Amino acid sequence: MSARRTGPGAACAALLLTGCAAGGLGPAGEQLGAPAGAPDLEVQTVVDGLSNPWDVALTPGGTALVTERGGRLLAHDAQGTREVAADLDDLFVGSEAGLMGLAVSPEFDRTREFFLCHATRTEDGGPRDVRVTRWRLDGSARAAERTGTVVDGLPISTGRHSGCRLRFAPDGTLRVGTGDAAQGENPQDLGSLGGKTLRLHPDGTVPDDNPFADRPGSAAAVYTLGHRNVQGLAVQPGTGDMWSAEHGPGRDDEINELRPGGNYGWDPVPGYDESTPMTDLEKFPDAVEAAWSSGRPTVAVSGAAFLEGPQWGAWDGALAVAELKNTGVGVYRVEGAGITGTTRMEELENDYGRLRSLTLDEEGALWVTTSNGGDDAVLRVTARPAS
Repeated sequence: MSARRTGPGAACAALLLTGCAAGGLGPAGEQLGAPAGAPDLEVQTVVDGLSNPWDVALTPGGTALVTERGGRLLAHDAQGTREVAADLDDLFVGSEAGLMGLAVSPEFDRTREFFLCHATRTEDGGPRDVRVTRWRLDGSARAAERTGTVVDGLPISTGRHSGCRLRFAPDGTLRVGTGDAAQGENPQDLGSLGGKTLRLHPDGTVPDDNPFADRPGSAAAVYTLGHRNVQGLAVQPGTGDMWSAEHGPGRDDEINELRPGGNYGWDPVPGYDESTPMTDLEKFPDAVEAAWSSGRPTVAVSGAAFLEGPQWGAWDGALAVAELKNTGVGVYRVEGAGITGTTRMEELENDYGRLRSLTLDEEGALWVTTSNGGDDAVLRVTARPAS
């Protein structure tokens, strides 16, 4: 583990966005101010030499599991980094699809279970679907056995807009953020799992109180609809509310608070019309407006995590969101269902390229994966109050 960069961020964070912090637009178009009192950060490279690591999750014992989009599953602990033997012979890799989201069971100490979201292929090698599967890790973290399928049939076309982020909610349900597969009818079709967030029990059954569980013709697992390509899911400490980050077309990446049964307004029909608004309030007056949107240009928001702990200073409770295009991490102050301020983590700005996944460990440190297609890394960011 090697230190790469340290430095203060408080000076920049105390300025408005017209200063050194790049920012976005709120739903009404206002510029948002940045919070003061940002912590000092230290960035360490935990694992390097990777290729498109898509997600990272920590077991209670501190082992980091890492997915690479090309199909490798890795484990990192005090003994080093090693590939985990896992039968993914049915994996489809193409465009944005492959081995993607990862979540460790809240019952891992008892079950050693974790969950993967990945694309699968047909016998002739073409794309079949995206699915979530359940696995059991052996005691040495060197092999994993697939023990079941939680949900399958998530749509796929070329591999574009395949989602797929996994997060456990405080109620023990598994949430899945999906993509629309670049097929225009999927986001508003309640019979499709594309362009949605899903809510399932870990065994694949559907909670009775899901908002569309009893609606004829609807997929019972659907929790929210009208999404384009969900890339980040994060649970807010204290409230247990789930937030999402998703890609817009040529404008308006969004951060959303997820409400049961909410329609987030993406409906690019006829065909796949990407000039359509991300949240089309003319077509859907009751659509849930974004808590934050990028305007133009987009920043390609990706993984998300709420920061937690006194070491984060004024950022304690803020939402951190990785960016693929802006090659950094935005920090968003959340109040109620809205975002009232934003700034950036200077120590990650431009030095590590595209950033995809964010995960907080038990000590409150932030784990980050890069996504540059070669010589990628897993980073660990620790904070301390500004001196």
